[in-house]
Amino acid sequence: MQEQGKRSAQFSPSPLDPADWQTFRADAHRLLDACIDQLSSARQHPWQPVGEADKAALALGEALEGEESGALVDELVRKVLPFHTGNTHPRFFGWVHGTGLAAGLLAEMVAATMNSNCGGRDHGAVYVEREVIDWCRRCFGFPESASGVLVGGTSQATVIALAAARTRALGAASRRDGIQGAQRLAAYALQGVHNATVKSLELLGVGAAALRTIPAGVDGGMSLERLAEAVAKDRADGMLPFCIVATAGSVDLGVFDDIDAIADFCAREGIWLHVDGAFGAWSRLADSPWRDLSRGIERADSLAFDFHKWMYVQYDCGVVLIRDEAAHRQAFAARPAYLAKQDQGLGGGEPWYCDYGVDLSRGFRALKVWAALRNYGSKALGASITDNCRLAERMGVLVGATPGLRLAAPVRLNVCCFSAAPSDWEGAAQDRLNERITHVLQLAGDVVFSTTRVEGRTVIRAAITNHRTCAADIDEAISAVMRVRCGEIANAGTQ
Repeated sequence: MQEQGKRSAQFSPSPLDPADWQTFRADAHRLLDACIDQLSSARQHPWQPVGEADKAALALGEALEGEESGALVDELVRKVLPFHTGNTHPRFFGWVHGTGLAAGLLAEMVAATMNSNCGGRDHGAVYVEREVIDWCRRCFGFPESASGVLVGGTSQATVIALAAARTRALGAASRRDGIQGAQRLAAYALQGVHNATVKSLELLGVGAAALRTIPAGVDGGMSLERLAEAVAKDRADGMLPFCIVATAGSVDLGVFDDIDAIADFCAREGIWLHVDGAFGAWSRLADSPWRDLSRGIERADSLAFDFHKWMYVQYDCGVVLIRDEAAHRQAFAARPAYLAKQDQGLGGGEPWYCDYGVDLSRGFRALKVWAALRNYGSKALGASITDNCRLAERMGVLVGATPGLRLAAPVRLNVCCFSAAPSDWEGAAQDRLNERITHVLQLAGDVVFSTTRVEGRTVIRAAITNHRTCAADIDEAISAVMRVRCGEIANAGTQ
């Protein structure tokens, strides 16, 4: 009898599990309903600022005692759910934010339940990730022998890609010895390249000063003539050109480099070609003429892009593809005794993703991508991307036809930059008005634009990466700009 009591005690429920699973089930259903209600009525839920009282309500204090799941659900619905980034709303055009998909709710629920570590081992989640990587390879025309890994975003993907390029240039010994004393490296990219490239060079010890920013040619992409001059000068100065970063959709204007021509140059010069395709790579799924912008992307040595931007998947999920798997592994593979290869059991499942990037502990990012492709299919996702490009064109036409507004650059993809400031105003005053218009519209919940600098001036920027956006949203956004513009100019005239 005493022995039976000992056995029962061994299987006592954990105090960290719900005391009553049926109550937890009901609370979870209530939360799921609240989430679906918000997503299905996204048009009624623009961004709103988090007030001081709302911030205070989030305070944890010492958090010594917990609360029941019902109280937690109440807090989540009241204190957290309303204060989203706003990117689910169809008139959110700021920066480059994806919207999230209904299928993502289901996938994230399963991923949280499984709580898989996708750094390696033999379990279902790693096979889902392999399917996603294989799909990406096929989508972008990479060979079957190419490798890839899911990461938090293009910033981390760029670190991995440039680390592989650096290790190939300096040899595997550079992992042990570092790069001090090695031949100085040089990298090249279009002026205005995303800061992820700069950060990567800093983190890898190459240094930001090693980046040569190449001015644009007549088509807006990197000037091949100036690129060739920069590479030749660096070689003459004893430096080692190790990587050229081609841009597929610049962050400011959606500009594409001529990837095919740059690939030809890299092949002649023996330089690694990396493509920053954070959002623009997905033009590959769009109709012509937009899909043609990415011609040559399949020739890259490495490619970085995000699913959470223009494939509408929930944050976060980026990808890096690398043509030469051996070069990829040479930069990252390391298996100490406690991670030794096993032929069978849970410790099997080779290859392990920890050998292709920085992280050993990795979440199940792949499931929401897999779910999106299963639920919608690439044709429907590509149709939404095409629609976003057409809506950006529509915005550009409206800007051009509206007195008082003027385009800051041609609309090439899904980005429309324009100014609402009178052209005869002093430059700093134009900057202030464009900034003011974006702030007023954000705070009113009408529309979210961001700003950027074009030819030295602050302009209003719209990046349309929202599958819910329709033509009426574009029309309303421009009307809202004009309403605020008129009010601000009138106020300026009375001061």
